[in-house]
Amino acid sequence: MAMKDIKRVGVLTSGGDAPGMNAALRAVVRTAIYNGLEPFAIYDGYKGIVEGDIRAIGARDVSNIIQRGGTILKSARCEEFHTRKGREKAAKNLLEKGIDGLIVIGGDGSFCGANIFSKEFNIPIIGIPGTIDNDLYGTDYTIGFDTAVNTVVEAVDKIRDTASAHNRLFFVEVMGRDAGCIALQSAVASGAEAVLIPEVETHFYELEEYLNSELKSHKNSGIVIVAEGEKHGGAYQIAEKIGKDYPEYDIRVTILGHIQRGGSPTSYDRVVASRLGVASIEALIDGKKSVMVGIVNSDIVHVPFEKAIKNSEEIPTYLLDINKILSI
Repeated sequence: MAMKDIKRVGVLTSGGDAPGMNAALRAVVRTAIYNGLEPFAIYDGYKGIVEGDIRAIGARDVSNIIQRGGTILKSARCEEFHTRKGREKAAKNLLEKGIDGLIVIGGDGSFCGANIFSKEFNIPIIGIPGTIDNDLYGTDYTIGFDTAVNTVVEAVDKIRDTASAHNRLFFVEVMGRDAGCIALQSAVASGAEAVLIPEVETHFYELEEYLNSELKSHKNSGIVIVAEGEKHGGAYQIAEKIGKDYPEYDIRVTILGHIQRGGSPTSYDRVVASRLGVASIEALIDGKKSVMVGIVNSDIVHVPFEKAIKNSEEIPTYLLDINKILSI
């Protein structure tokens, strides 16, 4: 579609919520209006398209949300959208509202659905990467990652106080079933003694080496960050194994869980979300279709959905080396 064909734009949030989604929504709505387009909010993700929960939204409707976590549009699973019949209903609902283009704020699962939907019904769709895991190919940052890392670091700082007071070894489990970005970044930022991520299996054995040498010789407390998808299990399973092999350590486990998803987004996440929100509308106006807008080396990029979905973002393994050096 050319610029003149885009008159009404729908926007939805899908998948797990991430701090900064509301900031992105605000940017999408106001950039659409600035460019003479009519924005429409779709509630409960793809479920909202299928069920027709689509409403006009104005600039004032997104006032005072830039600082809020979660998503005011909400997110929900929609099995019906996984079927051709469900997507036909969704396309019909968009057509009835006169919506010419769609902005999807979410992760790889959301973009997979968007890619299929766009191909089947020739609907221009632009994706904005919103996931705390920072695991989407083609962008240096995803909305919510910085806030999640800051949440983990703040919690670990507090845990370290009690670890030091009682000479304890704490295993702190963070989110990242398939990606260790949060674990890696927060380990370096919080000065953790060790970090375990799903991408590098050998680091479990390096942890054992560390416990046999460095910690035992001159440290009487410590923090080990564990990504929830670590190959040897979660923090409880790893702590249990270490406890059996090293009974001399007083071991405790903390699961940070969903606190990592919530909270007011950091200034960085607000800026990233705002930039990507503006870029998504500009991409639609420029005739882009089935692409994710991302940030690489501080520049806006357009990544085809198929590349963003099928490729794996390389984990910054150099942070493992940095953490090892700094934990002596």
